[in-house]
Amino acid sequence: MAEEALAPEAPIGLGQIARVVDIFVAPSATFTDILRSASWWLPFLLTALVTLGLGYTIDRQVGFTQLVETQIRLNPSQESQMSSLTPDQRAVQLQRMAISYRYTTYAYPVLELLIASLASLMLWASFNFGLGARTTFGQIFCLWMYANLPRLLAALVTIVTLCFGGSPETFDLKQPAGTNLGYYLPDAAPWLRTLLGFFDAVGIWVLVLLILGGAIVAKVKIGQAAAVVIGWWLLIVLASVAATAAFT
Repeated sequence: MAEEALAPEAPIGLGQIARVVDIFVAPSATFTDILRSASWWLPFLLTALVTLGLGYTIDRQVGFTQLVETQIRLNPSQESQMSSLTPDQRAVQLQRMAISYRYTTYAYPVLELLIASLASLMLWASFNFGLGARTTFGQIFCLWMYANLPRLLAALVTIVTLCFGGSPETFDLKQPAGTNLGYYLPDAAPWLRTLLGFFDAVGIWVLVLLILGGAIVAKVKIGQAAAVVIGWWLLIVLASVAATAAFT
């Protein structure tokens, strides 16, 4: 009985709400708690709610047909293809694309899980096989879900902007909020807008969180975590810019 009385109590972890709050004010606390529990249901729920809210707002305030017309106008190659169609053919194609955009938008919570899984797999493999860490895929997946929570702020700003004065004719789904450089250069070449779109205040915030969280969860040096996260980010930037240049 005496030994039981002297035994230290198990540390009490953070609750899900505390984790979400701390990701904005004390991210190290959230990432450290992931080592105790890799539960990620609340950030996914918040992401799903905000994403569906954004999709509904776009549907009501912009309309997916208008959204498609804007995306075509910003893509010279696609605009050239559409201009070669007859009015009836163009109308049918616009309708099909609008339906596709609508389904994709409302299904984004499921797509987010797929994206998170793929990104987490790349980071997990890089940390474990590249740096010799011993983290689990579940911990890295949880890290990804929490580190990306700041993106919800950009989505909320977009919702507010569309509801209170945003122009449906100029709304660009790829550059929805003025948090990146590409947003302010609508007439720039598509590949340049894609490149500048990566220089995004919220996106850089997420990168910093992934680096900090990666160092804590994978138990590696901050420089090593930065090399992994920024390395993958640069590859994605180059691939995206190259793809945009090739298809526009």
